Amino acid sequence: MSDHGKTAVSIVAAYKAVKSGYQVAVMAPTAILSKQHLKNFEDILSKFNIKCELLVSGISKKQKEDILQRLKNGEIDILIGTHSLLEENVIFKNLGLAITDEQHRFGVRQRGTINNKGESPDVLVMTATPIPRTLALILYGDLDISIIDELPPNRKKIDTFAVTKQMEERVNNFIKKQLDEGRQCYIVCPLVEESEEIDAKSVLELFEKYKQIFNGYTVEYLHGKLKPKEKDEVMEKFKAGEIQVLISTTVIEVGVDVPNSNIMVIENAERFGLATLHQLRGRVGRGSYKSYCILKYQGNSENIRQRMKVMTETNNGFIISEKDLELRGSGEFFGTRQHGLPELKIANLFEDVEMLKSIQSVAIKIMEDDPNLEKEKNKQLKKQIQNKFKDRIEI
Repeated sequence: MSDHGKTAVSIVAAYKAVKSGYQVAVMAPTAILSKQHLKNFEDILSKFNIKCELLVSGISKKQKEDILQRLKNGEIDILIGTHSLLEENVIFKNLGLAITDEQHRFGVRQRGTINNKGESPDVLVMTATPIPRTLALILYGDLDISIIDELPPNRKKIDTFAVTKQMEERVNNFIKKQLDEGRQCYIVCPLVEESEEIDAKSVLELFEKYKQIFNGYTVEYLHGKLKPKEKDEVMEKFKAGEIQVLISTTVIEVGVDVPNSNIMVIENAERFGLATLHQLRGRVGRGSYKSYCILKYQGNSENIRQRMKVMTETNNGFIISEKDLELRGSGEFFGTRQHGLPELKIANLFEDVEMLKSIQSVAIKIMEDDPNLEKEKNKQLKKQIQNKFKDRIEI
């Protein structure tokens, strides 16, 4: 689902819920994204007399108390925020719709918590991560799935180039030319491992390198170890055009719109999954300028060549995600143990989809017949589930 597409869907759904007498909760993974949602919702809904409010950790105690009071009284129609919406003292008068953005960043249990704040509210789960349909059926088997696969009307096609070390100077000159025309550029650091320490270090090294190369331009950096407030400040400055080149880890892959940035450079692109590369590429091409994604890669294996080829030849996230699954297998498809997604020990998602589907339908039948697995015949199954998932689900 493209960003604008899902924003439109969520606003229409929220409008309908409010006009039917219900409140709406909208949950996003970061404060900066929550603010962006608030702006999008207010731009459209304020003229219909619909009251939107933002609840994020940075607000004062007094403001927060005021919001919680008005929420409980039903004076707030739509509450938008981060996982702070999950706190116990957030009480809705009449929650009818819960919207979660970038669901895979929230665990399944968190999704449950927000749903428990209403009398079984409708749930809308949205992601811009293109998940192969077959996989989506398994991950979100309890939901109806819709896919928006066309680009918003004003999106520019992004040209993608895969280049090796030898091209470095040409690439840098090309970037300078774009900066001189007033554009901005992202440079994404290679993924080293799941260590914020090491990632932060590699961002700083890259920052030093590019500060020299882009002498006379404003170069800034972002990494996971910065405080949320510092991250937001850097992003705001980039958005305002005060920073020309932003060096970052993958923290920028989700959501923030900077229409003036038209170049995405990804260092050591061979270390990323295709789905992530596609996500990162989607950060540019949001304004009226021709946009470019430059994948710098090392290594010459058949697999790397194939992956670079897929990226340069197609902009369709679904084709890319199917290919990713095929080339990397499902274990690696989501990078490190992804939030709230099941680990599949034996099944290969790509090859075993048919079998997984039939297992899923058996599971649904069992749940309809015996939702709490209390019957004698399901005792063994219940025991297995409790052992395997004790810290992740409640039975």
